[in-house]
Amino acid sequence: MTILGGDIGGTKTHLALFPEGNFREKLFQKKYASHDHKDLLSIIRDFLSSSPLKGEAPHKAGFGVAGPVIDGKCKATNLPWIIDAQQIATEFSIPHIALLNDLEANAYGIPQLHEDEIFILNEGHAETGNRALISAGTGLGEAGIIWDGTRHIPFACEGGHADFAPRDELEMELLRYLKEKYDHTSYERVISGPGIYNIYRFLADMRLEEEDPEIRRTFTVKDPPHVITELALEESDPLAERAVNWFLSLYGAEAGNTALKFLSINGLYLGGGLAPLLLPLLEKSNFMASFINKGRFSTLLQNIPVRVILNSECTLMGAGSYIANKS
Repeated sequence: MTILGGDIGGTKTHLALFPEGNFREKLFQKKYASHDHKDLLSIIRDFLSSSPLKGEAPHKAGFGVAGPVIDGKCKATNLPWIIDAQQIATEFSIPHIALLNDLEANAYGIPQLHEDEIFILNEGHAETGNRALISAGTGLGEAGIIWDGTRHIPFACEGGHADFAPRDELEMELLRYLKEKYDHTSYERVISGPGIYNIYRFLADMRLEEEDPEIRRTFTVKDPPHVITELALEESDPLAERAVNWFLSLYGAEAGNTALKFLSINGLYLGGGLAPLLLPLLEKSNFMASFINKGRFSTLLQNIPVRVILNSECTLMGAGSYIANKS
């Protein structure tokens, strides 16, 4: 029997077939640019018809989706898709389907990780208790992982869409700038790939850093967050470096907020694509200083282990392992 796992994001959709009980081995996999397709059904249809196992329908399927899942349905946050678990089950004759938030799926994937797939940013001192997960990529996701006395159980939330809270006068100016662009300024507007570009544009538009005209022209043909992060990693553009370092400081602050909200004394995990990509800068940035800077609770935060998930397929494995344990 096979299990179909899916990581459904605003940028890409990654599907894979696993043998039941082994989520380290993929029998077949394929990645799609999400915006090139009208819905998830068309992607699944192409995937199953392309599979060397196309004569055999998966026995179970689990999908981690970037958005809130309510009653088996999800309106994707950064895609014009409505995803319905029952519709997928009927269309493809799959007996058991699970649709869960992508951060919840990511959290279910953590037990599948090997030691070398986790980077320890802060050793801390793990206590028995809850964990938490925060993930910056195309958007900003957060999830709790509650300790019930026997095991860790992930649950979804939409904390990335909570109000952005400035920490100083410059961030007050950033908030005012973003309010001109958005009806609601959430943390996702500053802690995500598009958030990096928002910070960059603020610094350039407010003349706080000089923008290279050649780089601005590059944005018309290449993805701006990708260009900015590359420049920051190369240390070849002061504006890009300042934008990314500010982003990492904000990321650390909200990671600390997440750790406090879930009292994650057993650990805080960083998922998503940006933390591994920016790891060389993350280590020497103000991320941990911002994480810890919580006044009377600074000592508590300092003792919380902070770990970066390096395996980009953690959500995919988590979605598969979740449905594998459901009858």
